[in-house]
Amino acid sequence: MKKTDMSAYGLHGQYEMPNGEYKIGRILSQEKGLYYMISENGGQFAEVSGKFRYNAESAVDFPSVGDFVSADCSGGENHAVIHAVLPRKSVFVRKAAGGDNTEQIVAANIDTVFICMSLNNDFNVRRLERYLSAVWDGGASPVVVLTKSDLCADLAEFKNKVEEIAFGTDIITTSSKEEDSIKKLLPYIGFGKTVALTGSSGVGKSTLINALLGENRLETNGLRNDDKGRHTTTRRELFLLKDGGMVIDTPGMRELGMWDSEDGISKSFSDIEELSAMCRFSDCTHTSEPGCAVLNAVTDGTLSSERLLSYQKLKAENAYFENTEEYLSAKKRKFKNIAKINKGRRI
Repeated sequence: MKKTDMSAYGLHGQYEMPNGEYKIGRILSQEKGLYYMISENGGQFAEVSGKFRYNAESAVDFPSVGDFVSADCSGGENHAVIHAVLPRKSVFVRKAAGGDNTEQIVAANIDTVFICMSLNNDFNVRRLERYLSAVWDGGASPVVVLTKSDLCADLAEFKNKVEEIAFGTDIITTSSKEEDSIKKLLPYIGFGKTVALTGSSGVGKSTLINALLGENRLETNGLRNDDKGRHTTTRRELFLLKDGGMVIDTPGMRELGMWDSEDGISKSFSDIEELSAMCRFSDCTHTSEPGCAVLNAVTDGTLSSERLLSYQKLKAENAYFENTEEYLSAKKRKFKNIAKINKGRRI
């Protein structure tokens, strides 16, 4: 049987398997507890073992798209058994949608996250600040991808708004009407590299992935009457490109709640953090204290009041979840430590 080259899927010998009977696989898709993974044996459907399920303490213990796993692949094409999730080098995490105070892994072991935002009614720099904070905190590198540039009358104005808040982040503009614009994304998707695409519903993630794949594998829809895109992607899935790079498609997010993103918020709002160091009081809340360098910057116009409000809102939201019982559990602390320890590393 022809062996699959796992280096194309980002595996470069960084894991050692204590059990020679198990193989290292990578999760390509997941849906309702059923996984599809790739190993040197090829593609297989898989499920976690009974022991794995018994020992799991939270949802983040289970495999996510992009995870490397240790699995018994001897069961043939339709049955592999996952025994362990191997250490993650990076994660993109959000608070699970709805009222549950739990975290959700959107994608794992990613090098770059394309934060997609269309240049129409979807454009929202406050939402972008959330995405940047979450990506930075998880250990991947963000790239802002402005889609549907053909619908924008003043591209320079919109780019300036992004540049004002996305410090140290590359900004790319694309349009489905310009075939060559997709080439701007290629430098980030080299052999063995993994890129996740995220953003609101209908911003054009599926269109971008189809262009990268060179075929219309994903369903796409046009704009609704309110100038917003239609939701098409319903699950997360990893695709291997012809040159060996990988892209992960994710469903559109109506909300992106903060979950233990303190480091990411600090990096995303580095301008405010630097001003904070010059405040008269070390515990300044930037609300009414005398000698507040942040409020002085708002007064003289070098910092917008909207950006300060966004910073305070994200800090308060993050602090709230840090005080929840779920966050304070030992398992949660262990999970976040994995991501933080691996920041800056590439497998």
